[in-house]
Amino acid sequence: MLRITFLGTGGSLPTTSRNPSAIMVNREGELILFDCGEGTQQQMMRAKTGMMALSSIYLTHFHGDHILGIPGLIQTMSFHGRTEPLTIYGPHWIKEFVKLLVALGYYKLKFEVHAVQLEPGDVVKSKGYSIHAIETMHSVPSIGYMLVEDKRPGRFDRNKAIKLGVNVGPMFSALQHGGEVEINGTVVRSEDVVGAPRPGRKIVYSGDSRPCEAILEASRDADLLIHDGTLSSEKAEWAVESMHSTASEAASVAKDAGVQRLILTHISSRYSEDSAPLLKEAMEIFENVSIAEDLMVLDIPNRKNMMSFCPQE
Repeated sequence: MLRITFLGTGGSLPTTSRNPSAIMVNREGELILFDCGEGTQQQMMRAKTGMMALSSIYLTHFHGDHILGIPGLIQTMSFHGRTEPLTIYGPHWIKEFVKLLVALGYYKLKFEVHAVQLEPGDVVKSKGYSIHAIETMHSVPSIGYMLVEDKRPGRFDRNKAIKLGVNVGPMFSALQHGGEVEINGTVVRSEDVVGAPRPGRKIVYSGDSRPCEAILEASRDADLLIHDGTLSSEKAEWAVESMHSTASEAASVAKDAGVQRLILTHISSRYSEDSAPLLKEAMEIFENVSIAEDLMVLDIPNRKNMMSFCPQE
């Protein structure tokens, strides 16, 4: 499973329909949170994502709309009896931020909170996937993230194996796991019946950023790009001044990178009643684009299957 739940999709200010930034990724039951704006824990409850299986939080920068949900979330998990450590990753000042967070002293945690500072190019390896820090362009120190799954084994050609005399059972298993077997003095190797390794899925999250080369390169052939789409082209000057992106700029990144799908997020409150202008201008450049909505759920299957998404009831 690789499921994305958009817990908060608004810009700097919350609205009645959009919480501040927060994106939950559920990969095979492990929860990974990208940014944690105010009210994120309530959104977790509404979306029924759970929170106790949360292994890590990745922060893009330290503007309040991306971090103010952390104190309450940590306190709630402690009240619920969490004992496993939690790691919070982020750019420069993450260690100071977490130290201050824990030292506030108005609650005693039952688990440890670790801080890891990341620079563009750093890679966090985990079981079955890795997360790469990406250089971004915002008004404060910031990074984006790329989640890349490990390669999957190639397809096992059952019919070819049988034709080569391989018996169903332990011999099949040995070949599927990279081994070799001997049939009447002839050695059959894994590569004889197993295709080339297949790429895993790739998700890129820009955080708050102007379009930039680093995001473009990270997004090459990605299954999904989640990009800052704060403003329409009518506000292009303000996008430059505030170091955000327009919908059309994000669409251009998606088109140039050859991504499978683009989701625009961090939607300005000026579009709280109608985000259609953002979608319209993005679709003029890149067709497979959607506007993120709070509690929207996106399942990303392996590449040959279609992606599906729906709002959570």
